[in-house]
Amino acid sequence: MKKVITYGTFDLFHEGHYNLLKRAKALGDYLIVGVTTEQYDMSRGKLNVVDSLITRIDNVRATGFADEVVVEDHAGQKIEDIQRFNIDVFTVGSDWEGQFDNLKEYCDVVYLPRTRDVSSTIRREERNPIINIGVAGTGRVAGRFPREAKYVSGISVAGAFNPHDDHAKPYAERHGLAFWSNDYDEFLSKVDAVYIATPHDTHYEYAKRAIEQKKHVLCEKPFVLCKDQATELFWKAKEQGVVLMEAIKTAYCPGFNQLVTVAKSGIIGEIRDVEATFSRITDPSVREMRDAQYGGAFTEFGSYTMLPIVKLLGRDYKDVQFHRIKAENGIDLYTKTMFEFDNAFALCKTGVGVKTEGQLLVAGTLGYILAKSPWWLTQSFEVRFEDADRKEVYSSKYLGNGLRYEIADFVKAISGTADYAYKLTRNDSIMMADIMEKSLAYRK
Repeated sequence: MKKVITYGTFDLFHEGHYNLLKRAKALGDYLIVGVTTEQYDMSRGKLNVVDSLITRIDNVRATGFADEVVVEDHAGQKIEDIQRFNIDVFTVGSDWEGQFDNLKEYCDVVYLPRTRDVSSTIRREERNPIINIGVAGTGRVAGRFPREAKYVSGISVAGAFNPHDDHAKPYAERHGLAFWSNDYDEFLSKVDAVYIATPHDTHYEYAKRAIEQKKHVLCEKPFVLCKDQATELFWKAKEQGVVLMEAIKTAYCPGFNQLVTVAKSGIIGEIRDVEATFSRITDPSVREMRDAQYGGAFTEFGSYTMLPIVKLLGRDYKDVQFHRIKAENGIDLYTKTMFEFDNAFALCKTGVGVKTEGQLLVAGTLGYILAKSPWWLTQSFEVRFEDADRKEVYSSKYLGNGLRYEIADFVKAISGTADYAYKLTRNDSIMMADIMEKSLAYRK
């Protein structure tokens, strides 16, 4: 008898799950299905599991394909199960291709083609329907989105948009998406939500058109480049009853949120200064180096460096000043942005042609917090005091490239199970758009 085993969360059971089990069963005579616990899923970075373990097991059994169901609850169990059950074939979906090749030592490994369109679900629960999201833009950042979205329950990346066919089609094929389009309205008609990762100056128009068609919007930073546009879009989103969220991934990551709460707890006293740096020696051929109007250091990295300032000192600054080193085409290679608050200062340092230490420093009247480079991927930080022997170290998980956290909060906001707003409020995004506008005006 040929034995096959597969694993999955099987949350919000849908057609893709059904087809995977059907194909797995066809590989042999006896199919064992491992269903993961929520705790194990969280430990390996899968977020937003909705259904209980019992419900997910029942859904797997209801298909009639599983001869046996086991519970997966720890790392290394796959090898244990393969040996214990004398498995001949291990199989999972093709979106995991290559990641389980280590199991070839124990049995055959087969990666099954995924079902591209899961909009038709076997069990689409009204309280938590699967959100079909489309990716607008197919560049560097957009390439990470499908890989991270697969760790978030309740969302499926359905298709891609790019006005250029020769970019949209390869992207959709590379990520196994159901469709691609060079027509934005056609693209919007096929999705429930859109992730906008297009050039900065296009964000406003693409977000506006999506909101007008009642689509939820997750928009890459900088959200827009002027205050009036930001205010307008948030108002339109509220009017249309859709979620609009700025995708500054650091804002939604556990480590950064822990740093903010520790800093505001009073452990370092009154916060008097925040310094945040993000710099990179950038390839001269990429957009942020060539776009004379909207490229440069501050438009590219300023959202990250403003984030801790806004979260720790608020939005009521008294003055802001920009100091720049420019390239021949007018973009800023390096910018220092200095804020003055009542009884506090802040400094953003951003660079695309100057490299410096990328740390976050929060100074208080009793001590200070240091998050070493790269602080925007916050995994740990230290609280230090006048007494050099006294030091407290905090650490937190940072899984993948961080996009899964913002995707998870986006899904929760749409489903109404949680409110992401305290992490990055509408007014925070509007204030940062205002600073972007001032920065671009100063550059001109």
